[in-house]
Amino acid sequence: MTLKEAILWEKREGQSVRCRLCHWGCVIKAGAAGRCRVRKNIDGVLYSLNYDKLCAANDDPIEKKPLFHFLPGSRTFSISAPGCNFQCVFCQNWQISQSPQENVIDGSAYSPQQIVDAAVESGCKSVAYTYTEPTVFMEICAETAVLAKQRGLYNVFVSNGYMSLEAVDLMKSWLDAINIDLKAFTEAFYKDLCKARLAPVLETIQYIAQETDIWLEITTLLIPGKNDSEEELKALTAFLIKTCGADVPWHISRFFPQYKMTDGEPTDNAILQRAYNIGRQAGLRYVYVGNLPGNWAESTMCPACGKCLIERSGYEIMQNNIKDASCPYCGTKIPGIGFL
Repeated sequence: MTLKEAILWEKREGQSVRCRLCHWGCVIKAGAAGRCRVRKNIDGVLYSLNYDKLCAANDDPIEKKPLFHFLPGSRTFSISAPGCNFQCVFCQNWQISQSPQENVIDGSAYSPQQIVDAAVESGCKSVAYTYTEPTVFMEICAETAVLAKQRGLYNVFVSNGYMSLEAVDLMKSWLDAINIDLKAFTEAFYKDLCKARLAPVLETIQYIAQETDIWLEITTLLIPGKNDSEEELKALTAFLIKTCGADVPWHISRFFPQYKMTDGEPTDNAILQRAYNIGRQAGLRYVYVGNLPGNWAESTMCPACGKCLIERSGYEIMQNNIKDASCPYCGTKIPGIGFL
């Protein structure tokens, strides 16, 4: 294992340290690791244990992240390292996000230069830091992202939004887009099902939306009976309108039983339709439904004239009619990055 000194940490009394990378702000004694299990205090210095432990590297459509208003139809080189600062019982990538154990972190060593070279050679327009929580492998993210920008590539995060505001400030010079999972709109959900808190996620979303130029999209996985009440969804969409504005894309994702939550049922279409209607009635102009191929809400429609601008089928772009970032039929500007 290659020991890489961590970023965003400080020495404390004795040999303890405080990690400043995410909202947990873990104070870690010598010999111990933080909540993520991939940042460890060794003799009074905080180290990243997963810097050279890539566990995934794939060429994906950008729509899979999901990002619908960012370089539509392009490919993104997706990488991941083990670990997460959440413990979601419904995690779809739990085999890698929850895998780090004492002195055992599996993965392969790839340098930032090798990652960027692979992205360029595969014809990707961006590098995506995804699958687990990129905040907890920030060291290789940051180094790779700087090289990626030098090669003309964009950088994308898919995140739970629990990074510290200091970490956002670190990223904003090289991060171009982020999809944040707003998993629910109650503290009880975050506490019981994610072993985390809601308030820091809301703070991060607000900060990114209002204080940076990072393109932002939001995803909510609707779990029947857990976060799909009309009251909760109205509160969530009202927050998005107030904090991010009506143009922030909101992705409603269909739940399938996973990990420690295998006794439930997939989200019914009627629940997805109701959530979609709530979002639109709240004033959100771009509401999408995911994990349900061929559904009524996976294409981008002009909010002014109603014409189809980007027709999608799953992750595939069937047609893209946007011209000069505008609707060709009525001239309405369409928010996003990298439209034709």
